Amino acid sequence: MTSKEVLFETVKLGSITLDNRVGVAPMTRTSATPEGVATDQMAAYYAKFARGGFGLIITEGTYPDNTYSQGYFDQPGIIDNEQVQAWKKVTDAVHQERGKIFVQFMHAGALSQGNRFVSDTLGPSAVQPKGEQMKVYGGDGTFPLPKEATKEDITEIIKGFVEASKNAKEAGFDGIEIHGANGYILDQFLTDYANKRTDEYGGTTENRVRLLVEVSRAVREAVGNDFPVGIRISQGKINDYYHKWADKEKDAEIIFGQLGQAGLDFIHVTEFEAWQPAFPEGEGTNATDSAFGDGPTLAALAKKYGKLPVIANGSLHDPKKAKEIIEKGEADVITLGRGALANYDWANKVKSGEQPEEFVPEKVLSPNAKIKEFEV
Repeated sequence: MTSKEVLFETVKLGSITLDNRVGVAPMTRTSATPEGVATDQMAAYYAKFARGGFGLIITEGTYPDNTYSQGYFDQPGIIDNEQVQAWKKVTDAVHQERGKIFVQFMHAGALSQGNRFVSDTLGPSAVQPKGEQMKVYGGDGTFPLPKEATKEDITEIIKGFVEASKNAKEAGFDGIEIHGANGYILDQFLTDYANKRTDEYGGTTENRVRLLVEVSRAVREAVGNDFPVGIRISQGKINDYYHKWADKEKDAEIIFGQLGQAGLDFIHVTEFEAWQPAFPEGEGTNATDSAFGDGPTLAALAKKYGKLPVIANGSLHDPKKAKEIIEKGEADVITLGRGALANYDWANKVKSGEQPEEFVPEKVLSPNAKIKEFEV
């Protein structure tokens, strides 16, 4: 079976059918206005991927409330009418190119390094985040010590996702992805060393995944059964790249099992290399090592225990790798980051038998590392 036959089959995610199994991954870009309003340039940027044949586009992380969720200055939001109307221009532009676009809701929590609403940060516990802020997005030095979320704060987090979900439907999006990955607040609750709570949101893996499940169920209730809703999950984080779940497959069984019963339509997993085992053998193994062993991938574990359609992300810009992970039944859709930046028409190229170009950062990034609007 050829890449064309596998990658370009139609596939269902919830109530919608995608034209193919190739999507654009969410990528932080910080190119909205200071007030979080999407721009005409952003509309052109996203529409270009639809014109290039991608069956699904997932937006950059978009903040869902006006308190602790914003992570970066010039990040788009979806909290008021001005932002909703601006996103309508984006969704209209994508739809005119026959594409489908999901919005990703991102609450940065303790990893916020630019928030126009508040000066402090919020986390599951008052634990110093690992690593340092990303200079390419205006950060400098260590992350501030977050304040521990109260029960009222948790209620407000959920409420923010709910209200943003209603706004997403009004803005014309085709679906929603909840950002539960990469070290942001939902992942902070899931992460053992970041979450030292002793209530029902802390301790066991079942407790630490609770907020992700509650947000998923609340969003589902807010948008109804006919609007696609999924969640993104990772082990690694922007501030802790090689983190692995302590109980390995047992944790995967609990996390994906719980999410599989939370009313979601898909699980989007991301690893550095999606085809590698989720839990490498040996201590200190990282994504550049060769001795990975033969264990299941994170995508395969999501499929096994979540029993939902799976989107896989992670260095799948080689059409052969993209084809294989779908052929193996580990994923239903693949998403590309670097591959999409290097080839806004990756899907069209592969479908016609053309070899995609390699990602060269200098070609698609401006000096401050933001994506060049019209050169992808």
